[in-house]
Amino acid sequence: MKLFYSPGACSLAPHIILRETGTPFTLVKVDLGQHKTPEGGSYYELNPKGQVPLLALDDGRTLSEGPVIAQYIAEQAGKHELLPAVGDFARYKVMEWQNYITSELHKSFSPLFDSRIDAATKALFIKELGKKYAWINSRLEGQAYLTGDTMTVADPYLFAVTGWAPQLGVDLSQLANVQAFLGRMTERDSVKAAWEAEGLAKAA
Repeated sequence: MKLFYSPGACSLAPHIILRETGTPFTLVKVDLGQHKTPEGGSYYELNPKGQVPLLALDDGRTLSEGPVIAQYIAEQAGKHELLPAVGDFARYKVMEWQNYITSELHKSFSPLFDSRIDAATKALFIKELGKKYAWINSRLEGQAYLTGDTMTVADPYLFAVTGWAPQLGVDLSQLANVQAFLGRMTERDSVKAAWEAEGLAKAA
């Protein structure tokens, strides 16, 4: 399979999960500014949404949307510690976090990347993100990861989007549990390998 990605984008999350599961894959870097593949082809032909990540299977089928890709990878690999089996309540707690990160964090960061949005509006989004991360900080109290002491597919997603905070003016430095979580994630071999492959190791 192939993972279409952009360095440091939300595609970092399924990239980490692919490495965590030991799934064979090929990375394909997308120029999101031009929406071009490395060969110069139009990325829109592969994904009309124009966004990453995109997972392309050997048979030509594709999947978009990071949380869905993460679910597929974990299930294909049979890694129930990353995503518990259907019917297990723990599975739905992981999915609850995936949904929260998608709707409340990821989309709150998006306006901060947009040069058309004025500073006052961005300040409102930054303030709201601060409140949301304060709540996450409280949820991480006494545990290593979002749902306990075992990493699930939700944790790389939180890690990926939280990595945008410093460059966008979202100060999380006083949130001890969030900082401990980030430090824990950076020590994982899968994260180190993904960073290196995306050319992010020096920046990190």
